[in-house]
Amino acid sequence: MQESLFKKLESLYPEMVELRRDFHAEPELAFEEEVTPRKIASYLQNLGIDVRTQVGGRGVVGTIKGKKPGKTVALRADFDALPIQEETGLPFASKIPGKMHACGHDGHTATLLVLAKALVAMRDELEGTVVLIHQFAEEFAPGGAIAMIEDGCLDGVDAIFGTHLWSPLPYGEVGYSYDRLMAASDRFEVNIQGKGGHGALPHETVDAVMVGSSIALMLQQLVSRNVNPLEPAVVTIASFHAGGAFNVISDTAKLEGTVRTFSESVQDQLIARMEETIKGVCEASGATYSFTYAKGYPAVVNNSKMTELLMETAASFHPAEKLHEIEPVMGGEDFSYYLQRVPGAFFFTGAGNEEKGIVYPHHHPKFDIDERAMLVAAKHLGAAALSFLGTGDKK
Repeated sequence: MQESLFKKLESLYPEMVELRRDFHAEPELAFEEEVTPRKIASYLQNLGIDVRTQVGGRGVVGTIKGKKPGKTVALRADFDALPIQEETGLPFASKIPGKMHACGHDGHTATLLVLAKALVAMRDELEGTVVLIHQFAEEFAPGGAIAMIEDGCLDGVDAIFGTHLWSPLPYGEVGYSYDRLMAASDRFEVNIQGKGGHGALPHETVDAVMVGSSIALMLQQLVSRNVNPLEPAVVTIASFHAGGAFNVISDTAKLEGTVRTFSESVQDQLIARMEETIKGVCEASGATYSFTYAKGYPAVVNNSKMTELLMETAASFHPAEKLHEIEPVMGGEDFSYYLQRVPGAFFFTGAGNEEKGIVYPHHHPKFDIDERAMLVAAKHLGAAALSFLGTGDKK
C-alpha cells in the first residue's frame, strides 16, 4: 500500500506546488486567518472527506475513515504567516504588504492536502482512520493547537505525526529525535522607572538607561553561572527602549526578550533568578520596576516508540545516509501540546538548497523552500500513518 501511495503522491506533485504557491501569495497572520481555512475546507470537502470548520476558532479538521476498522492516527499542518515584508522576488510572492509565508507553513498545508487526496483514493484498502489537523496560529502564543485540542481535534486519536519543512537542512535530509526536539519558548518584559533629568546633572537623577544596561548584562550571566551546563537554556534580551534627546537622562527603560529551556525545573529556576536580579539592581540604584514573564509553548518532546516507528518506516524507502538523529534546537512549536495528549513524533524535513540560493533562515524576508521537500514530507507522513495503522507493508 505504501508503494501505491507514493506513486499517487508523485503524480500529484504538480498540484502540491500549485497549492503551495497559491497559499504563499495570500498569507494571513495568526488569529486573522479567514480565506486560508475556507480554501482548506473546500478542498477537503471536494474530496468527499468529513470536515469540521472553526475548530478551536479558525482550525479545520478532516477525517478519512477507511473501509476497514482500526486505530486512528492524526497528521497536522499549520497555515499562518508572519508580519514580514517579502523580498524574495518570486513570481508568486506575497500580494499582501507586510505579510509573508516566511516559515514554510504554506508548504505544510499543501503537503497535507495532497496527502489527503492520495489517501482518499486508497480508502477501500485503508484500515482505521486518518485525522487531518489543519491548525491556525502556530506563530504566536497562545497558538491554535491548545484551542483545537480543547475543541476535540484529538478525540479518539491514538497517535500523531507532524513535520516542519526546515531550511537549515538540505533537501533530501530528514532530521529526527527520540525525545527532546524543540524548546519551551517564553517571553518577558521589564519596565524600569527611574528619575529623569538633565544630562549635565546625573547626580540628581536615577538613570534608567544605566539601570537597564546593568540588568541586561546581569541577565546574560544567569545561564552560564546558574544553570547546570548539561542543561540547554537561553536568555536573550531582544529589545531595549529608552531615552530621547541627547542631553536628557531617561526616567524609563523597557527591556523585552525570550527564554528557552527544556526542563521545567530550569525554567522555574531562571524565572526566580531573573526576578531576584532585576529587583537587586533596581534597589541598589534607587529605581522601581515591573517584571512580566509569560510562559509560551512547552518543549516538543517526542515519544520514543513513535519516533522508532517513524524512522524504521522511513528506512524502508529513504536513503539511510539522509536520515539523521539531530541535536535539539531552541526554537519553539506548539506541536508540543499534541504530544502532551497522545503519543507522537515531530521531525524536520530538509528544504534548503545552496545551488538554488535557498539559504535564508526561517523568518527572513528572503526565506524560501525547495518545493521538492513537500513530496518528501508527504511520503514520510503518509508512510508513518500507514505503518501505525498496520497497512504500511501491504501492496
